Amino acid sequence: VQLQASGGGLVQAGDSLRLSCAASGRTFSSYGMGWFRQAPGKERDFVAANSWSGSRTVYADSVKGRFTISRDNAKNMLYLQMNSLKPEDSAVYYCAATRLVGPITRRDEYDYWGQGTLVTVSS
Repeated sequence: VQLQASGGGLVQAGDSLRLSCAASGRTFSSYGMGWFRQAPGKERDFVAANSWSGSRTVYADSVKGRFTISRDNAKNMLYLQMNSLKPEDSAVYYCAATRLVGPITRRDEYDYWGQGTLVTVSS
C-alpha cells in the first residue's frame, strides 16, 4: 500500500488542523493505521492509531482529548483532526499502515509509511 499525507501548514496556538492520508490499493480496510510525528532532532513518536474497522483507537497521552483519528475505508482515507494545537505539536506528521489488526502503538510494527506533512504551530 502507498500512503500520501497532506493537510499540514502553519497555524497559531489554539487553532485546528485536519491531516489526511490517502492510501492506494483495494485492501486499505485490512490495515491498522496510525499517525506518528517527528520534531527536529527528535525520534519519531506515536500519536494515534486505529484498528481495521476504525472502531478501536488509541492516543498518546500528549494528544488525548485534543486529537481524533478516523478513517473512511470506502474512500481509502485516514484522518487526524487536531484541535487546540500547541507549539509543542509542531513536527512532521507521518501516516503509517500495519498488517496487524490494530490499534498499534509501536513504530517498528508498521510496514508502510507516507512521506510526511509539516505542521508548525506558532505561539
